[in-house]
Amino acid sequence: MTLTQILIGEAEATYGLTEALFRRVDAQDLAWTPPAGHDWMSLGQLLMHCASFGCGKAVQGFVSGDWGIGEEDPGAQDHVPPAEALPCVDSVAQALALLAADRLLTRRFLEEAGEANLLGRAVVAPWGGPAQPLFQHLLRMIAHLAQHKGQLFYYLKLMGRDVGTRDLWGT
Repeated sequence: MTLTQILIGEAEATYGLTEALFRRVDAQDLAWTPPAGHDWMSLGQLLMHCASFGCGKAVQGFVSGDWGIGEEDPGAQDHVPPAEALPCVDSVAQALALLAADRLLTRRFLEEAGEANLLGRAVVAPWGGPAQPLFQHLLRMIAHLAQHKGQLFYYLKLMGRDVGTRDLWGT
């Protein structure tokens, strides 16, 4: 098994479970936030984050060097806005379509990365840190989506939905 196959397998498993959790969301729940604490994403914002910022764009950035960061805001990659400023999906159908597109983007760039580059090319994230092997950054981006999949799982549990270990990890 190659490193590329490992990354693709991890991504596919994570996207599959995330999609199944998306399908457990009802349209009227998109504005829901956890009842305690502050600066939580709404459920709709979480779906948008998973589907649009969870994995694919970062995988594309690490592989191609194209981060889509405009010159007009050179500090954009350093700024994390408060939850209330984050974009939200309009519907579960939109979230599913965005997630499907992100899944294809991730797969495309995982395949394009090149096996030799995964350990042989060191890159630095635009948010800083040391240069690390491309493989490590790509695996972390898949883990980023998996982390938010877990957040969605717990949102659904807090809402009283019947979700269990298989919904989080598969069979």
